[in-house]
Amino acid sequence: MPGLGLSLGYTLTYLSLLVLIPLGAMVWKSTGLSLTQFWEIATAPRALASYRLTVGASLLGALINAVFGFLVAWVLVRYQFVGRKLLDALVDLPFALPTAVSGIALTAVYAENGWIGSHLASLGIKSAFSPLGVTIALTFIGLPFVVRTVQPVLEDLDAEVEDAAASLGATRLQTFTHVIFPTVLPALLTGFALAFARALGEYGSVVFISGNMPMKTEITSLLIMTKLEQYDYLGATALGVVMLIASFGLLLVINLLQRWVALRGVAR
Repeated sequence: MPGLGLSLGYTLTYLSLLVLIPLGAMVWKSTGLSLTQFWEIATAPRALASYRLTVGASLLGALINAVFGFLVAWVLVRYQFVGRKLLDALVDLPFALPTAVSGIALTAVYAENGWIGSHLASLGIKSAFSPLGVTIALTFIGLPFVVRTVQPVLEDLDAEVEDAAASLGATRLQTFTHVIFPTVLPALLTGFALAFARALGEYGSVVFISGNMPMKTEITSLLIMTKLEQYDYLGATALGVVMLIASFGLLLVINLLQRWVALRGVAR
């Protein structure tokens, strides 16, 4: 197509300035450490505890969003009811709110004296200032990614295909599992990957509700900020490189899985 060279040049320049150069500079900065020093920082007990919490809470939050985000998208697409447009707009609220505001609001609601936290506390469940609070925050900020990736696919799904399945004797469950779900699955995996990746790097909404207790409720992003405040730039860079490698690896696996699902659907 005409203009490919010019548009490709602008694209590569734009991505380089915003993504490749900053990330490359971080990796280059980490070369100031020897392999032994890098390994000691990356595998310190406090760092390992932050990895476990960050990845575990992000994964759990993304899985929750994959289930309930699909349900929200289904309701918004398949049903007409009073307040539907308002509900549709509320889905984007985590995008619009500053993350710090989200964190303060979640802390106020889920603290032991909050509207929801008080009821959970009566059941012996501590939500704020615990790993559960971290999971709640990461679920909150990841919901729009699943809904907004699944919703257009559901809207484009031809109703005649479902009618054809029903005319052939398929039950509603069979129609869903064999017709609807395989079509939506690639988009659902994309939303899951986006929510998971977003949660891995989250900071603002978690810093308030987590309590920031080392070895217990400290996420990796907060540990990086702590090292920066202590002027340990090489230590912060090392942790940043670890999270960068982990994010790329996890996204690569999810994208390969998504591609496999799509190719499998074409083969059928």
